[in-house]
Amino acid sequence: MIPLRDNIPSRTTPVVNYAIIAVCALCFFVQLQEQPGEVSLVERLGMIPARLTHPGEPVEIVTDIRREMTPQGVQIVKEMRPAAPPAVPAVLTLLTCVFLHGGWMHFLGNMWFLFIFGDNVEDRFGHVGYLIFYLAMGVAASLSHLASDPSSTIPTIGASGAIAGVMGAYLVWYPHARVQALIPIFFILQIAVLPAHIFLGFWFLLQFFQGTLSTVSTAATGVAWWAHIGGFAIGALVAWLLGTTGVLRPRNASVRPHTERTQMYRVRRHGNQW
Repeated sequence: MIPLRDNIPSRTTPVVNYAIIAVCALCFFVQLQEQPGEVSLVERLGMIPARLTHPGEPVEIVTDIRREMTPQGVQIVKEMRPAAPPAVPAVLTLLTCVFLHGGWMHFLGNMWFLFIFGDNVEDRFGHVGYLIFYLAMGVAASLSHLASDPSSTIPTIGASGAIAGVMGAYLVWYPHARVQALIPIFFILQIAVLPAHIFLGFWFLLQFFQGTLSTVSTAATGVAWWAHIGGFAIGALVAWLLGTTGVLRPRNASVRPHTERTQMYRVRRHGNQW
């Protein structure tokens, strides 16, 4: 499901949310300028679990995986090479990896989810508090992935773990918000309006199912599911704990005008006419 918008307006301009998106866009632009054969930022600033769990030991990364026929049958052959040294101390890659992405769909998908859900979470935290929260969620998500696969030599990148923390906080504070979502059903694009707890709850269950499956499967998926799971759960826990202290701004209970909500439901009713 792809969120299109929600019905909780922000009371302030989410300048930190916009700034995070801008920084990620700048980093992605720099990644696009990399030349073939050049050591990538992914390798220099991505989080490689083995670097943190085996400090000082050389790390080899996979450059190619292929199937070959041998006298013993078909076997998977991996080509390895030594990883380039990190551009920062290895522990800092827990954070630097959050600002890198692996392609256009990875980048655009993450930034769109952050755009939809981040403004209301920043509205509740305040600008400085939201920045601290977002960075902390990025580190927490990286640690969750590290705990799930501590010997991995695959560079881990992406803002999705930190954004999952934002989504967890949104679920705690705005469970009854309405999210207009685009739902592909085979070859039909259906637009539906869902309560936030349904949309985000389904998203989390999907991550949990995939993450659990990845622990019993030898197939590489290329997705750090446990970074999503850990980020979401920790973000929700932090939001719940802080919400009981009274240190945050009051929750914005207002919604967008009734006419807009009615229009959103009409779209859902006639969504099969796409």
